[in-house]
Amino acid sequence: MSMLDLKTFRNTPLTKEPFEQLILPGFIRREALADIHADYPVIKKPGSFPLVGLSYGRAFADLVTELNGPSMRSAFEKKFGIDLNGRPTMITVRGYCREKDGSIHTDTASKIITVLIYMNPSWEPAGGRLRLLRSPTDIEDIIVEVPPIEGTLLAFRRSENSWHGHKPFAGQRRVIQFNWVTSAAVVRREQMRHRFSAAMKRFSSGWPWRRSA
Repeated sequence: MSMLDLKTFRNTPLTKEPFEQLILPGFIRREALADIHADYPVIKKPGSFPLVGLSYGRAFADLVTELNGPSMRSAFEKKFGIDLNGRPTMITVRGYCREKDGSIHTDTASKIITVLIYMNPSWEPAGGRLRLLRSPTDIEDIIVEVPPIEGTLLAFRRSENSWHGHKPFAGQRRVIQFNWVTSAAVVRREQMRHRFSAAMKRFSSGWPWRRSA
């Protein structure tokens, strides 16, 4: 059985204003969550990490395969009315968040669609809840706020006004970010950027330099 509830995704309306976005709790089926948690990459540092260089188990690898599969692509093409055939994909993973993470931004123009899948068993803090926003300057000008609870999907089409961010939080915050991007060169560049950024965050925050396995 698929780990992804693509049927419910297909039946969930796309919100089109002020930018195209969709939120779906339970996108990852509940019966798959325990195995994915057990096989999630061990990340004890802040920052976003490309899959290259991370170690993870079979269930997480199966999830990655499904995310990169034709059924996922087809569902998103129909939902967003866009041809993604031949567009490369990119996955980065987070395990921890720092107080200064979550500043308001739109994502780079090289990203076509951003998909965030949260993997936190519960969420009580006020911070760390992603907010889709109407403004590049006001974190309180909220369209919708998304608690980062396990299995929840947030997807949006990148645009010049696809503002999002969250209030400060420090601690464990598991997020899988999946993107369709404009070219393979973007994937290579972003992988290098994430590695450099993660290394600098380790240096500035005093985290050990040893990579988690």
